[in-house]
Amino acid sequence: MSLALFEHGAQRLDEIVRPGMLCAFDFDGTLSPIVTQPEQACLPPEVSQRLVELSSHAPLAIITGRSLIDIRTRLRFEPDFLVGNHGLEGLSSGESDAMRYMETCASWKHALSAALSDAAHFDAGVQIEDKQFSLSVHFRAAQDRLHTEQQLLKLFAAMEPRPRVVAGKCVFNLLPQDAADKGSALERLMQISGAPSAIYLGDDVTDEDVFRLQRHDLLSVRIEPAADSAAAFFLHDRIDVVRLLDELISRLRKLHSKNAMHQGSPRHG
Repeated sequence: MSLALFEHGAQRLDEIVRPGMLCAFDFDGTLSPIVTQPEQACLPPEVSQRLVELSSHAPLAIITGRSLIDIRTRLRFEPDFLVGNHGLEGLSSGESDAMRYMETCASWKHALSAALSDAAHFDAGVQIEDKQFSLSVHFRAAQDRLHTEQQLLKLFAAMEPRPRVVAGKCVFNLLPQDAADKGSALERLMQISGAPSAIYLGDDVTDEDVFRLQRHDLLSVRIEPAADSAAAFFLHDRIDVVRLLDELISRLRKLHSKNAMHQGSPRHG
C-alpha cells in the first residue's frame, strides 16, 4: 500500500538522497499535465526551471512513452538521459531488434487503420500515434469510452504477433512482447550512471514496471493514490511535483554544502 510522501516519507527521502543519485521522471501526467490532444502537451515553466536546477546537483533522466524525436521538442533543456518509447529508445540495443520492432509496429498500424476505418464498429475519435517502435491508441475523444475500450481490447487480442498491451489514461500502448520497459530502462540507467540510489516519479500503468522493482536503493512515487499501485509513496496531485522538486533541490544543496565543508576543514594530527 502506497503512503503519502510528504506526510510519511521524509525519512525515506533523506535516506535516498545521496551524492550521484539518479532523479528520473515520466513526462505525460507527471512533469506535464494530461491534455486531450497528445501533441499539445508541454512542460510548464515552473517545472522546467526546477529540473534545470536539479540537473546541476544530480543526474537527471526522463523516461517516457513518447518517441525521442517527439519529446525533444517539448523540453527546454537537455537532460543527462532521455529514454523514449517506454525504454526502447535512448539505450543501446541491437539493430536487428530495432528493425524487427519497426516492422512489427508497421504491420500493427496497417491492421488497426483498416479496422478503425469501419465507422459502424469504431468511434471516429480513436487516434493512432505511431512512434516507430511502439504504438499508442488514444480514445479520450471517443463518445462512449467504455464501449470503445472494450472494442479495442478485442481488436488487440486478434492481432499477430500479439502485442503487449499497457493501458494508460484513455490510451493503450502496444509494445513488442520481448521489448524493454521502463523498469529495465531505469535499472540500465542506474548501471550506466553508477548511481548509488534513485527516485522515480510516474503517474500511469506504464510506470508500474518501475514501481514493481521494489529495490532498497529506489524511491518510487506515484502521482495520485491508487489502491493497486506498487509505488512506495504517492503525491496527492500533479501540482505537488513542484514541491517535490524543491525538496530534492534543497536536500542535495545541503548535502553538497556539508560535503564541501567536510573536505575543506583542516585535518589535525
